[in-house]
Amino acid sequence: MRTSLLLMTLALWAGGPCLPAIAQVRPAGLVYPWLAQPGSAAATVAARFPAPAGCQRVAVAAGSWGEWLRYLPLSPAGTPARTFSGGLKNRQDVVAAVVKIDVGTQDLQQCADAVIRLRAEYGFSRNLNKIHFHLTTGYDFWFSDFVAGRTFRVVNEEVLPASRPAEAPTHGALARYLVPTFGYAGTLSLSRELRPVPLAHVQPGDVLIHGGRPGHAVLVVDVAEHTVTRQKFLLLAQSYMPAQSIHVLRNVEEPRLGAWFALPGPDEDEFSTPEWVFGRQELGHFE
Repeated sequence: MRTSLLLMTLALWAGGPCLPAIAQVRPAGLVYPWLAQPGSAAATVAARFPAPAGCQRVAVAAGSWGEWLRYLPLSPAGTPARTFSGGLKNRQDVVAAVVKIDVGTQDLQQCADAVIRLRAEYGFSRNLNKIHFHLTTGYDFWFSDFVAGRTFRVVNEEVLPASRPAEAPTHGALARYLVPTFGYAGTLSLSRELRPVPLAHVQPGDVLIHGGRPGHAVLVVDVAEHTVTRQKFLLLAQSYMPAQSIHVLRNVEEPRLGAWFALPGPDEDEFSTPEWVFGRQELGHFE
């Protein structure tokens, strides 16, 4: 029997039946800039996905990236994941919920880009002067530079400085900044930007990432821990190819866990997600 399945059974035995999905109040100060209204407290990650039986969500700092992800607004239950062109994602079975955020009209907001998009939106809600991402070439592209009129151009695969009209640092400007970011950043650049952390130390906001072509990135949007066994369980979200709705993943291998994934034990070399298998060293943390 797999270690995760054994510990899951212990968790269910120790914790009894799952708690009902009680709406949790979103903490004050959390802002989701792409929405005019954040939505109801019942339509968040925290409310829709109660911790597994016998578990508690791990502590996160007020206003942190992890807390912000925990209360991400969700589309109504049953909403399908769609591609940028409006078609259905070909694997609806892996979709537990759809994050209430746009996909865009171009095939840009794929796996690493979805992580970048959410991280940029979080930065915009807290301190827009800290929004920056490295391109695959290593060029450090800052939102504050972009709105000040400093951008880049690509000539024969070389990134060179370029100018553009300056503008106010609005949310519309952020969307314009993200288009070239999506185009010239990816799993490889994002994997370099993240600090490697041991899988056992996973926290909300960390990223499972395999850099390369092909590569993939899956965002850890929440973590819960069993109060007796100390087994950790993760909620995961991703986009994929082609660009598609950012969605919380369903655990199709262990359906009893719903959208939660048991953290692999120390004797397991891989972490299987529905559309990618990561090595246990492929976890990164935003500084």
